[in-house]
Amino acid sequence: MRTLAALLAVAVLLAAVPSVRAEEKVKIDDDTQKAIDKALGWLAENQSGDGSWGRQSAVTSFALLAFMSQGHLPGQGKYGPEVAKGVKNLLAGARDDGYLVGPGGGNMYSHGMAALALSQVWGMTGDEEVKKVLKKSIDLIVKTQNHEGGWRYEPQPTGADISVTIMQVMALRGAKDSGLNVPKETMDKALEYMKKCHDPRSGGYRYQPGGGPPGFARTAAGVCVQQLCGKYEEKEKEGALKYLEQTSDDRSHYWYGHYYAAHAWHQVGGKKWEEYYSKMKKNLLAIQNSNGSWRDSRESGVGPSYQTAIAVLILSVPTDYLPIYQR
Repeated sequence: MRTLAALLAVAVLLAAVPSVRAEEKVKIDDDTQKAIDKALGWLAENQSGDGSWGRQSAVTSFALLAFMSQGHLPGQGKYGPEVAKGVKNLLAGARDDGYLVGPGGGNMYSHGMAALALSQVWGMTGDEEVKKVLKKSIDLIVKTQNHEGGWRYEPQPTGADISVTIMQVMALRGAKDSGLNVPKETMDKALEYMKKCHDPRSGGYRYQPGGGPPGFARTAAGVCVQQLCGKYEEKEKEGALKYLEQTSDDRSHYWYGHYYAAHAWHQVGGKKWEEYYSKMKKNLLAIQNSNGSWRDSRESGVGPSYQTAIAVLILSVPTDYLPIYQR
């Protein structure tokens, strides 16, 4: 009886402690869900016959992540066929050495995004064909890390910058979470390189160590990755978050920046996350086109498939479907 009473007492205490999900105040309301559904419909209608969205595998990867963020997997869900075609496109673009180049060529930025997308597919489906290609793509990332701990645009251990490096770290983290072996040394060196890009005076992240001023997009990416990897010093974290708040209206690399900022603030949680999501929801819904897409002319060089996919990813953060971004 004493044992039973003790167990009941523990159960009551556990029930009184709210889970992370129970504490989550940010919800996807009806208007937001309608906007997301319309956007996914537009993406489905604008998928190319070969399964891609554009010539760069990075855009196809963002689109796949957008569908998966709403629970659509290869062969599962309303858009299961479109996701399956997109995954096959990424697999078809893989070279024998593991380089995911895509139909229009590519670089390590696109490679990292494609590897991240495949890591989420593998982690959520257990597809052995995906695992085979993913493993080779991760091995290539490990082999091409340069002496500083970073990566640049070519699959060679030469230069490095924070933008391309972050894409590789995200892919490595996704692969590790899905069960693949990722050398600890590789991750540690990459995170150390990112720390060297941090500017303690402003709190932001530079493109390269000591090179140029910090910026919103790369700071958002830096915060996101450090949070996901649990490698943040409190002082550095506080400075970076303050910098993000001060520069959140920066139009430079707006979509890329807020893709990372949304996940960074979600990891931080609390009132700041609630405020960020509320503001971004209002901004994004106000500029969505009637056909469901986003075509923001204020940022040149990026197309509607890219912008629409990222808008869906930002709005879908509260769903917690994608393993890489879960708290």
